[in-house]
Amino acid sequence: MSDESTLLVTVTGRDRPGISARLLSTLSVFPVTIVDLEQVVLGGRLVLGAILEVDERVAPGVSRQRVFEEIRSALDKTAIDLDMEVEYADGNNRVNEIASERLHVTVLAAPLRPGALGAITSCVARSGANIDRIERLSGYPVTSVEMEISGGNPDQLRAELAMESATQGVDVAVQASGLHRRGKHLIVMDVDSTLIQGEVIELLAAHANCLDEVAKVTEEAMRGELDFEESLRRRVSLLKGLDASAIDRVREEIQLTPGARTLVRTLKRLGYECGIVSGGFTQITDVLVENLGLDYSAANTLEIIDGKITGNLVGPVIDRKGKATTLQRFAEEAGVPLEQTMAVGDGANDLDMLQTAGLGVAFNAKPVVRQQADTSVNVPYLDTIAFILGITREEIEAADLVTAPQD
Repeated sequence: MSDESTLLVTVTGRDRPGISARLLSTLSVFPVTIVDLEQVVLGGRLVLGAILEVDERVAPGVSRQRVFEEIRSALDKTAIDLDMEVEYADGNNRVNEIASERLHVTVLAAPLRPGALGAITSCVARSGANIDRIERLSGYPVTSVEMEISGGNPDQLRAELAMESATQGVDVAVQASGLHRRGKHLIVMDVDSTLIQGEVIELLAAHANCLDEVAKVTEEAMRGELDFEESLRRRVSLLKGLDASAIDRVREEIQLTPGARTLVRTLKRLGYECGIVSGGFTQITDVLVENLGLDYSAANTLEIIDGKITGNLVGPVIDRKGKATTLQRFAEEAGVPLEQTMAVGDGANDLDMLQTAGLGVAFNAKPVVRQQADTSVNVPYLDTIAFILGITREEIEAADLVTAPQD
């Protein structure tokens, strides 16, 4: 007989009302406490696991092994009555896992194939970690599942998952568990090609008949020949003389990224603070703030004199470093620690912000951004960000029973 100090009991079988109550009632006559308890029902099959420990305050000096033998005998009889199967094991390893660092691993794909998920779970095994629980978060617009992981080497796990996710063509986010995940959060998003589709300055350039020239300057910046501020000022200078009424037309042309309204609406209902920071223009972002009910906003401002765009900017430019500084300022104003912030962006100009946030998400981003962000999402639906936060599609839809505009 092993010298086990805890007993892991696992019961499986067809689910029906009263099963859990009957099993726990059987245990109630013994001098034990429940160290851990978990129940899952999948496809009508119930799996109930409990770790038991003898309570020596109730029965001082009692033999643990004798108590466990009596429990086995009683549960065996109950399991036969219920047409269930019961297994026993030493619960000490599981207790140690509970005390170790725990992680949430979220996997997103469209579609999510068994081979890809198998490769991800193999990474977990290689790191020495254990999957304690797997839960489906959504079936559309992507399939997403969340795993609760315990034990193992977190740094090794993150590195291996990053490589495997690229190989398998799935998105994987790794976050530490803890109370902070339930606390107040702040999410700050880039605007162009993140919150909205396309680039505002290109829409303005089309009205000024200088789209090709603006695109040329953008390409120079992407090749590293220009920094963001120089690139922005050169592109804005090409808009000189454009009638300010073009801004109104661009506002009408702007399309939100699919899922953007759903994401903001859901997070606001859950108590999140939501903000945007843009290398674009306040003449556009101010309208987004009003339409979406955002809490914070920062962007550059086009100079307009006598109804014409002058080709200049008003005030300092919000560049790559400015975005990170703005995130920090929003967090201070919201009273949210940086580790409870999330930043979402697509370009190199967002990298400092993504790396400053507690969780940086590259959204349909360029390769250099995906490589340096904490995680990436490569599907065209912004509301998939909610799944990374552990919010299920069912929870989103339940909240939307309240009348709300749709994306």
